[in-house]
Amino acid sequence: MKKFNFRKVLDGLTASSPGSGSSSASNSGGAGSGSVHPGGTAGVLREEIQESLTSEYFQICKTVRHGFPYQPTALAFDPVQKILAIGTRTGAIRILGRPGVDCYCQHESGAAVLQLQFLINEGALVSASSDDTLHLWNLRQKRPAILHSLKFNRERITYCHLPFQSKWLYVGTERGNTHIVNIESFILSGYVIMWNKAIELSTKTHPGPVVHLSDSPRDEGKLLIGYENGTVVFWDLKSKRAELRVYYDEAIHSIDWHHEGKQFMCSHSDGSLTLWNLKSPSRPFQTTVPHGKSQREGRKSESCKPILKVEYKTCRNSEPFIIFSGGLSYDKACRRPSLTIMHGKAITVLEMDHPIVEFLTLCETPYPNECQEPYAVAVLLEKDLILVDLTQTNFPIFENPYPMDIHESPVTCTAYFADCPPDLILVLYSIGVKHKKQGYSNKEWPVSGGAWNLGAQTYPEIIITGHADGSIKFWDASAMTLQMLYKLKTSKVFEKQKVGDGKQTCEIVEEDPFAVQMIYWCPESRIFCVSGVSAYVIIYKFSRQEITTEIVSLEVRLQCDVEDIITPEPETSPPFPDLSSQLPSSRSLSGSTNTVSSEGVTKDSIPCLSVKTRPVRMPPGYQADLVIQLVWVDGEPPQQITSLSISSAYGIVAFGNCTGLVVVDFIQKTVLLSMGTIDLYRSSDLYQRQPRSPRKNKQFIADNFCMRGLSNFYPDLTKRIRTSYQSLTELNDSPVPLELERCKSPTSDHVNGHCTSPTSQSCSSGKRLSSADVSKVNRWGPGRPPFRKAQSAACMEISLPVTTEEARENSYNRSRSSSISSIDKDSKEAVTALYFMESFARKNDSTVSPCLFVGTSLGMVLLISLNLPSSDEQRFTEPVMVLPSGTFLSLKGAVLTFSCMDRTGSLMQPPYEVWRDPNNTDENEKTWKRKLVMNYSTSPQETGDHQYTIICSEKQAKVFSLPSQTCLYVHNITETSFILQAEVVGMCNSACLACFCANGHIMIMSLPSLRPMLDVNYLPLTDMRIARTFCFTNEGQALYLVSPTEIQRLTYSQEMCDNIQDMLGDLFTPIETPEAQNRGFLKGLFGGSGQTFDREELFGEATAGKASRSLAQHIPGPGSIEGVKGAAGGVMGELTRARIALDERGQRLGELEEKTAGMMTSAEAFSKHAHELMLKYKDKKWYQF
Repeated sequence: MKKFNFRKVLDGLTASSPGSGSSSASNSGGAGSGSVHPGGTAGVLREEIQESLTSEYFQICKTVRHGFPYQPTALAFDPVQKILAIGTRTGAIRILGRPGVDCYCQHESGAAVLQLQFLINEGALVSASSDDTLHLWNLRQKRPAILHSLKFNRERITYCHLPFQSKWLYVGTERGNTHIVNIESFILSGYVIMWNKAIELSTKTHPGPVVHLSDSPRDEGKLLIGYENGTVVFWDLKSKRAELRVYYDEAIHSIDWHHEGKQFMCSHSDGSLTLWNLKSPSRPFQTTVPHGKSQREGRKSESCKPILKVEYKTCRNSEPFIIFSGGLSYDKACRRPSLTIMHGKAITVLEMDHPIVEFLTLCETPYPNECQEPYAVAVLLEKDLILVDLTQTNFPIFENPYPMDIHESPVTCTAYFADCPPDLILVLYSIGVKHKKQGYSNKEWPVSGGAWNLGAQTYPEIIITGHADGSIKFWDASAMTLQMLYKLKTSKVFEKQKVGDGKQTCEIVEEDPFAVQMIYWCPESRIFCVSGVSAYVIIYKFSRQEITTEIVSLEVRLQCDVEDIITPEPETSPPFPDLSSQLPSSRSLSGSTNTVSSEGVTKDSIPCLSVKTRPVRMPPGYQADLVIQLVWVDGEPPQQITSLSISSAYGIVAFGNCTGLVVVDFIQKTVLLSMGTIDLYRSSDLYQRQPRSPRKNKQFIADNFCMRGLSNFYPDLTKRIRTSYQSLTELNDSPVPLELERCKSPTSDHVNGHCTSPTSQSCSSGKRLSSADVSKVNRWGPGRPPFRKAQSAACMEISLPVTTEEARENSYNRSRSSSISSIDKDSKEAVTALYFMESFARKNDSTVSPCLFVGTSLGMVLLISLNLPSSDEQRFTEPVMVLPSGTFLSLKGAVLTFSCMDRTGSLMQPPYEVWRDPNNTDENEKTWKRKLVMNYSTSPQETGDHQYTIICSEKQAKVFSLPSQTCLYVHNITETSFILQAEVVGMCNSACLACFCANGHIMIMSLPSLRPMLDVNYLPLTDMRIARTFCFTNEGQALYLVSPTEIQRLTYSQEMCDNIQDMLGDLFTPIETPEAQNRGFLKGLFGGSGQTFDREELFGEATAGKASRSLAQHIPGPGSIEGVKGAAGGVMGELTRARIALDERGQRLGELEEKTAGMMTSAEAFSKHAHELMLKYKDKKWYQF
């Protein structure tokens, strides 16, 4: 007995009723924000799906930051814990340890970090910022917090020094004074070294700011103070007087001690190094200009550039190392920044790619009075961090395990994939490791501190970044780490740009013509697709085999809408051009060929870049399968691509821009569809267009959706995108005939006006195929160029919503239909979203079929039907039918994303083809068949009943029921702003809609009911870089480019926020401080009295008194007990206080346990000795004692 489906009957009744159309549904749902049920009987017909997600599942939390710290300013290293800290101009601090230990913290003030000082092996860090504030950070927790802050009110901080195993911090100021701060209480001591006491009374000038502070390695009671004007004072802390003074004519930049404490070295502004002996301070013991030209005796050496920093490190078995930055000769202005290493008589100059910010020498011992034994140099550059191995004579660098090269070329786009196939990471790594650079040091990375484990998150994650130079990088982002797997260079597909041909071949972008604009990746089929700023699309297939082959290319002529070409004067022309002149033609084009050779050269039918025509060697990995390029049209460059999608199951790629849509069969290498957006609304014969008069003079509204040029993301790179011609004058009304220009495959046929793939001819390798070369009717007189209206901003760049609300509403509320009146519009309609899926193309469809969803900048959604051959054999030969179905849906604002759910509410994934190696000869057999995965959550018969389609625009989200096309739910997401990024993602075995708004809000809505789950004001949109790179993915993950060099990852999952502590690495691990070397009897006798110096007695309040309250202000940090007590009350405050008290109690218990264990050991020893003594005297008489 056949089963009777009552739902189909109701759907048919609903579809036939006038109140259930798509236009009425969209109009009735736009009253206000929130989920509403449009008119008709949709509320009764739809099935109630039990949604498992609630608001308790969501919470916003930053997880980890990857990349190089943006605008670095300071560097510090803990030689015992072996962790590295980098401060930045924006007030951020990055702390790095072993791979996986990467912590980011931020000063609330945002002031630049001037200097960093570790409390060596104490789990604490002191930072000095440009707002003259000192901060003490607690590193004994996974997310460091500020314990104390000290704000200087009357003096500016210039230099800080913290002696090893001391709790007193020396602080030098711009006025030349030196203050002392207690690290434990962060209170200023009353002991002050005033500049006028430090210098001689006879000196009439101010010595300048303090540029150096350090205690003597020989005697901790002596402090070396360096002033900017060249004065050095050796201050006796006990007697409070200067023991000796040193004067030099040149300004001092840095000072470093010899470990014996008898000599110190200074670097100066004239490129000289001076070595001073404490026994003869009247003149330098030695003066050298390392990079100065040798002069005759008695003449002063040639001045060089300033030596900004010098370090003087000794070795037991060799000559000392003298390492400094700068000091090059002025006559070598073109030389790059360098680091010089002097070891004995050998001088090695290491040239750097970027200016040097700071460097530190890593030594074996933390004690300054021991032989240092340097083993590496950490060099902090403006855009890189490198470590040089000093143990090898050629000074190789260590291989950096951190992702410090994200910004090697500016990032232009990103993609994030969570829970991808697990074998992909190993496959990409095995291919990418073969192309790694060689010549690194064979030793392990020296920064190996901290502890890290995998945690509970075990699913694989991959991040893809596209760059301005055309490169694409695949990163392993699993378990809160980031490691590069594989690098792909798309520029290798094209010929190198010649200097003379630069302006001819690439006029869209003056710089970076290969910049990646959009990427689309199918992890299951390993098909990769990329679009560039020069209006090209490249399809890559993955192979483990190396091949040498010619690159197949297609050239597509995507004509601008004809009504944008308007004559200055009324002219007569036939209503229809001669159709015989529009026959397609195929020709091979060169990237530098022009169609007209005259003084006024007009480019036509040439691409922006030239694809290589010779055979190209392609190494294992991603290999170019097809290159599709849009060509120039009548002197106008092709518009940049605004949307991209590919289906491995269908073998079809689709992309669109401001002008229209292109659909290409990449299996048969043919163009299936190439037409303007306006023609997509016609389900009838595409050539039957009626003549009409041009519209009245109207002001062009350029405020709709658009793609952004590189200049918006990287203003410092001065990239300018070539814009369209603007209207030069107001034009009179005149009858304008409509031209019939269509792009189609050179060998394709037309069936009812729709393009089909060829049945017999196909393009061969290396052959260029251009779209139809359609001749045009010359509608302007000789010497009179056509005036073009200003094109839509969708072609080039985007701006924040600063236009009037009335203008935006005009574009949002413009109703569209398939009638001819839909051509009347004030702006171009860009294709903004594409989506392949098995769906219902028309209302009367009873089963799903391959479809292409097309979303436009005016909020229209069109369904294009794809008629594919039934068998695998026919797929390679038979034509593919591509035709608009006549189905239209409408939303408010530009369409951003699509997705589909089955009748049970499960998220449907687009079908895909299982990957196989296209170059493996063993698999290229006739018996092999393409294996397709359709991703049905239930049986195809049940799925074919109906499905839900989720569509999100920049203003609202809607859920439609197909095939009835009934709008079930609508949610107006924002009225005052617009959505920048939207994605339907899977989470907790369910699905939700995640949106990022231009006002900084992150919003999560359940599906299919569109109930708001989360709305958090995360961050304001201060940079278009964030808008360009923000992306959501499954499992509650998201990321964006927070700076030109850093990627910020975040989560909107409550479960992940709760477990974030287990995923982060530990910065501090208990390590025994190495014991000091035995100095020996003679060294202890004659080596000074540094070990008996008591700073507490000298700097304490009892002796030094209290400092002036107006000099500095103590501010308890949020990580201290005082900060918690001062915070607002409530449950969180109580929990924080309890946690801190518990930590302190646990620490005290640990100390008490150690003391108890010591006492027990002593008691056992005492009991043992007492028992032995008792046995010894047990049998003796009293008189025997």
